[in-house]
Amino acid sequence: MSSASNVSKITELIDKLESKRILPKSELTEIISGHTPETDEYLFTKARAVRERIYGKDVYMRGLIEFTNYCKNDCLYCGIRRSAKGAERYRLAEEQIIKCCETGYKLGFRTFVLQGGEDGFYTDDKIVSIVSGIKEKFPDCAVTLSIGEKSRESYEKYRKAGADRYLLRHETANSEHYSRLHPKELTLANRMKCLADLKELGFQTGCGFMVQSPYQTAENLAEDLLFIHNFQPHMVGIGPFIPHHDTPFSNEKKGSLEMTLLLLGMIRLMLPSVLLPATTALGTIHPNGREKGILAGANVVMPNLSPKDVRKKYLLYDNKICTGDEAAECIACLGKRMESIGYRLVTDKGDYKE
Repeated sequence: MSSASNVSKITELIDKLESKRILPKSELTEIISGHTPETDEYLFTKARAVRERIYGKDVYMRGLIEFTNYCKNDCLYCGIRRSAKGAERYRLAEEQIIKCCETGYKLGFRTFVLQGGEDGFYTDDKIVSIVSGIKEKFPDCAVTLSIGEKSRESYEKYRKAGADRYLLRHETANSEHYSRLHPKELTLANRMKCLADLKELGFQTGCGFMVQSPYQTAENLAEDLLFIHNFQPHMVGIGPFIPHHDTPFSNEKKGSLEMTLLLLGMIRLMLPSVLLPATTALGTIHPNGREKGILAGANVVMPNLSPKDVRKKYLLYDNKICTGDEAAECIACLGKRMESIGYRLVTDKGDYKE
């Protein structure tokens, strides 16, 4: 196909995706495989128009608190995997977590995201105590959990304690690909069951995947988009795969900025109301990665509220940015960055808009 006819075909498919909100796998694959800088710009213009129609120029802040880097799992891509010998392990006490929230609240955060490895030290009772403690002190704030696969009963307890949202990346919608990224005790079927349970229990639920993780094909990415469309999550977290030196994937190639932005734009057209972060990983692979993410259709950023002395220890991948910044510095910087592209950071819970 000539260059001009390829551009014409891809822009037609983008128009079709905007109007239908989903395409067959073959056509999604065609966009992913055949996109060009020209078709990307066409897509991003449409994605921005869609997100601005629903969310205006607002960019929501989530305060990220990485409260434990212990994990019972041994996922092949992760820098805090059980067998990562170089990881300097830590856990935050409930009082430390509340202190992070106090700092964040003064800075304008109205959503706190508690993220950690699957750490059995934090029993259901401990998680319930932490969640209810935050909700009691900050009743006008949302609490998001991102602590992996649990039983339905555990999720129900967290919901009753006041947790509003739950992030659980599905990582890949293809079971064969899933098995190449995870140890055999982890299955895609269980991950999908957890996601279904969370949604049924009334959480604003988020899924997501790594872009260009090892062994991933364009068809796998199309399958991810089909799953996301069928699942209809409230949030989707995607970011480029970035290798960590202490994992079996240490020498694998990192995911690209261009492919991540393309998929952000496609997801915005598919799910107009979705809460879509421009992730730290995006900012790690390109100095203006988060701004470019917002301009591709994202509408959320997640500055780090973790205590400064533990940030360098929560390294899921190498060269993570902002590990030395104070939260206030980080927000002032992000605010200026968003203003430079015509958007604004807002003090808002930033709920999903139906």
